[in-house]
Amino acid sequence: MVQKWSVSYPAYTGYEPRNVYVYLPTMYEYESELRYPVLYMFDGHNVFFDKDATYGKSWGLGRYLDYTDTPLIVVAVECNHSPENGRLSEYSPYDFEDPHLGRFIGRGKETMEWFIRVLKPQIDREFRTIPDRDHTFIMGSSMGGLMSLYAVLRYNKVFSRAAALSPSIWVAPERLCELVRRTPISPDTVIYMDYGSREMGFHAEMERFFMQLGEQILSRRIHLTLRIVPNGDHSEASWEKQLPFCIGALMYGMEDEA
Repeated sequence: MVQKWSVSYPAYTGYEPRNVYVYLPTMYEYESELRYPVLYMFDGHNVFFDKDATYGKSWGLGRYLDYTDTPLIVVAVECNHSPENGRLSEYSPYDFEDPHLGRFIGRGKETMEWFIRVLKPQIDREFRTIPDRDHTFIMGSSMGGLMSLYAVLRYNKVFSRAAALSPSIWVAPERLCELVRRTPISPDTVIYMDYGSREMGFHAEMERFFMQLGEQILSRRIHLTLRIVPNGDHSEASWEKQLPFCIGALMYGMEDEA
């Protein structure tokens, strides 16, 4: 079951309505004593329903979680749809420049502060969550994948696990590696990171950036699943096919708590 409502979001252009989607697991209604881990996601309009997705194809995450009977709440927030590419600003922790689109001020910190200080407390009040760090995850793709990596590293006291599909690490690969090296990270942190083999030519030195970041994460003795997806590309259809891998990584060991 997916609930959908609108919130007033503090976008860089001013407060604006954003849709929030909340998936509740199949057992939520009839096992009223159970509480659940929570997965926060970016680009919420692309997560559940094809009719809401930007390009008419969603991840189909609700269908997958229903089919696998996964005991997980998912909270997915719609992105900025500004024609000035506000999404790139809100979903980047760092200032960066794109040769085709221009220069962007990174507002990823403000985005995460809203997730942590406003959205998460509301979700924990209204649903039967397990609100502690061990049961709070984050996931996204592309710029949302970049934000997921940033969130689990910079806000490691809040998020214990992250999945980053096709993350836009090209935005600031050196800054990300520095964050991995310098930030306090709990050794039980779990990160899933992948990239499609057909994407490797999208940005100069993308493969090197991807491997370099993976090596930095492993050097911190963090639990890392690193994949290059055969024939994978930069699309919701491709990311949907990775759900068994990324959800499996996020939920690994959770069944031992049941």
